Amino acid sequence: MSQSINRREVLKSTLAWAGAAVVTGTGKHAFGFTSANSRPRIAAIGTGSRWCQKATGIDGPHGSAPSVRHFGDYVALCDADQARIELAGQLVKDWTGKQADLVKDYRSVIDRDDVDIVHISTPDHWHAKMAIEAMLAGKDVYCEKPMTLTIPEGRQMTEVCRETGRIVQIGTQQRSAANFIRAIAMIRDGRIGKVKKARCNIGSSPTSPELPQVSSPSTLDWNLWLGPAPMVPFRYLAGNNGETKSWSRAHYEFRWWYEYSGGKLTDWGAHHVDIATWALGKTDTGPISVVPEMIKHPVPFKDGYPTDDTRYNTATEFKIRATFADGQEIEICHDGNNGVMFEGTEGRIFANRGRLTGKAAEELEQNPLPDGALEKVYKDRPLVDHFRNFFEAVVNRKEPISDVASHHRALSTCHLAGIAARLGRPIRWDPDQEKILDDAKAQTFVGRESRKGFEIEIS
Repeated sequence: MSQSINRREVLKSTLAWAGAAVVTGTGKHAFGFTSANSRPRIAAIGTGSRWCQKATGIDGPHGSAPSVRHFGDYVALCDADQARIELAGQLVKDWTGKQADLVKDYRSVIDRDDVDIVHISTPDHWHAKMAIEAMLAGKDVYCEKPMTLTIPEGRQMTEVCRETGRIVQIGTQQRSAANFIRAIAMIRDGRIGKVKKARCNIGSSPTSPELPQVSSPSTLDWNLWLGPAPMVPFRYLAGNNGETKSWSRAHYEFRWWYEYSGGKLTDWGAHHVDIATWALGKTDTGPISVVPEMIKHPVPFKDGYPTDDTRYNTATEFKIRATFADGQEIEICHDGNNGVMFEGTEGRIFANRGRLTGKAAEELEQNPLPDGALEKVYKDRPLVDHFRNFFEAVVNRKEPISDVASHHRALSTCHLAGIAARLGRPIRWDPDQEKILDDAKAQTFVGRESRKGFEIEIS
């Protein structure tokens, strides 16, 4: 599955339609990508519930594909589960009247000349390899969060994105949400004084019963689904749990295994810690210490590894403090109202997807922000939907709002929190060298060795 591609070839490539003009408007459709020869052609890799819940057999509203399809056309779909890809194929046919190509091997869509954009919605442990190979093949990328499974993967993605000039948007859609942008604009305007701390309340991770070893479903290629992760038996137990009505190592439930994700620390953490990092102006650096003040895991750990492989293993409850060189802090907690609390020398404000509260927020009606304050936060652009922001960036060849480099820095704090949680001890971090100091054992968790045949190769 490994693949080497010559960078010099990629650097010469540009999309023929990338110079098309974007038509501004308030409607939901197309925004300039209206004619057949100007609409980008998209390949989806991973068609689970984050792509579209209906592709999993759930008649639910969630997923990014229903929004993405207004800006481009899905011409190819890829998934390790044949049942899901067939449902996805029917959805695309219903949307467009045309049948998209259905494939299992993602390389076959990355290599296609008629694919402009790759939309990645796989489990976390696949993101970096697929995104890097897509960029090297001359494709722009929309990658669901969290961007990576490890810190070195983030450095690799940042380097490849910079050298290839591809446009990559990470699916941290809160960067395009008015409440969070307004909160950051208030902070920059000094409405709560100097910010001392951001507290990210991200919720707890679930536990599971003991999961028996069983055969994987006949429609699922378990070896391909695992990919870079170690080969392990498939485990599954039916029950009234979540959208899959089961506990397992796979679909949706992969989030609660350190082998494929980081639990809530990289699930909701990828959203709220990202906002906190952005608001504190720390998108080009990282913390110098990460302290796990309280950690609970659902299984025993030894030397940072779970000793029970039959149950979910990510931290269920936690309070972790990341401190930066200037003394500012990001606190990551499982309890409290989901959202981000910013504490300053002159007040506090709380932001989540539903509300923005605090005295400074209440005073906005009488004391509005300066003209252009929101646009300045939003990289000097008008606020738009997160998907529209990506497609406009693709057309204009400008950095999208959730770029690779800044998300790498925010997500590194989440990864470091996970390492500290697994080991149950503080770690010191050098954000310039991106290295854990004076703890050789902890440093071994910064990166992971990919399974043979699934390595990331950059020539």
